[in-house]
Amino acid sequence: MKGLMVVIVLCGLAGAGLAATEAQLQRKPLAQSTELQGYECAKGVAWFYADGRLKECAVARDTDFGVARAPAGSWINLTRDGRPDFLFLVRDTNILGYACLGGNRLLGPTEGAMTGFYPSGKLKYCWLTADREVQGVACAGSGMFSGKSEVDFHEDGRLKGCKLAKDYGSLKAGERFSQSH
Repeated sequence: MKGLMVVIVLCGLAGAGLAATEAQLQRKPLAQSTELQGYECAKGVAWFYADGRLKECAVARDTDFGVARAPAGSWINLTRDGRPDFLFLVRDTNILGYACLGGNRLLGPTEGAMTGFYPSGKLKYCWLTADREVQGVACAGSGMFSGKSEVDFHEDGRLKGCKLAKDYGSLKAGERFSQSH
């Protein structure tokens, strides 16, 4: 089980562009729910950077994480300086009016879609539970085989890009829409 957890954690880090070796992270068991750096981490395990700062854990109760309210059981991930980085939602969750996809019911939340944040805590990306119009653009919902279908946001909240659910201008449904700042 320990090897599986290391693989899951390292895959999550690599997916976020933050690959770290096992030696750079320390896994510590938590015999009970414990408050760490302002987060109530659930009984089980937590991961720490080499300097002892919290990297990630499952939260024991509903928790504010950036602009999101992460449901109990969600897996939060922090940057080296303690800011929200990304999380794995334990279930589908409304964030800023968007229904963001939660964890894999069979394998657990860390095998589901990631929801990302800017260092400011603002929403960077999420995977929609269903097709949805976002700021006038029909963005595709996410599914097991839907490919790159997360919705990306600029830090100011404007839509940055998404996979189209419907034709939009010269782009066809299924193509990637993107706009610069």
